[in-house]
Amino acid sequence: MSAAVDPLFRRIAFVGIGLIGSSLARAVRERGLAKEIVISTRSPATLERARELGLGDDYHLDAATAVADAELVVMCVPLGAYEGVAQAIKPGLKEGTIVTDVGSAKASVMAAVGRHLPDGVPFVPGHPVAGTEHSGPDAGFASLFQDRWCVLTPAADCNPTAVSRVAALWAACGSRVEMMDAAHHDKVLAITSHLPHLIAYTIVGTATDLEADDHAEVIKYSAGGFRDFTRIAGSDPIMWRDIFLNNKESVLEMLQRFTEDLTALQRAIRRDEGDTLESLFRRTRAVRLGVVEAGQAGSFDPQEPKPD
Repeated sequence: MSAAVDPLFRRIAFVGIGLIGSSLARAVRERGLAKEIVISTRSPATLERARELGLGDDYHLDAATAVADAELVVMCVPLGAYEGVAQAIKPGLKEGTIVTDVGSAKASVMAAVGRHLPDGVPFVPGHPVAGTEHSGPDAGFASLFQDRWCVLTPAADCNPTAVSRVAALWAACGSRVEMMDAAHHDKVLAITSHLPHLIAYTIVGTATDLEADDHAEVIKYSAGGFRDFTRIAGSDPIMWRDIFLNNKESVLEMLQRFTEDLTALQRAIRRDEGDTLESLFRRTRAVRLGVVEAGQAGSFDPQEPKPD
């Protein structure tokens, strides 16, 4: 990938450098989107690993030092750490610095971060809808965001130039950028991402609690469905703990709707209502085909059903 003719930012500071942060740092480096990349993390071991991987040009344990003189600060920490990070970086932020993030819940983020930022420091919340079950700086790769959505949820009064600059960064990394109200984002992601993870954690947890002989056979004969659930359930536990706690209203709403639908499905099975089951499966298959047509199905599977 050729570098950009002119960098979009002179200095970008990353606070946190896990999967998303390291992937974005790699993409910024590969595409020449910043003159200087600064990395900050509170873990000395993680910071040293980021240095070994060559993810940045400058490295700091102190977040306020890292963000000093940055044009853009990207918060890439678990949601539960946001408020503490916002307080920590406040002394180092200069007027005009843009702050953004990569978290999966947005309304809580806007409340936790916005009130701690100085006047003249716009906050442009963002969520790249991309990832894997792996975590840490070694897990990142520059193409993670290619042809994936990145949702920005700026407040109505946010500086439009700041929003445009953050949008341009994600577009330059290969993302398709969408603007969305924060509350709407949280509701959409509750059903498309957060609830599926909760279900995966539950199913794998149920398998873990089986009798020893049954548990061993579940692992041995893991077919596609259960195997996919274990992949999802292998995601970063701290990150997902914070997602559920920071988007709990939307998650609980979708969980209630799911519980009602699951009860209806249980009743249909008990009553041998084959037509009800087939009707549901046809409708859900159509949704999968829609995902495939939208190019959001992931890697190619030769067994994948094709649209009629």
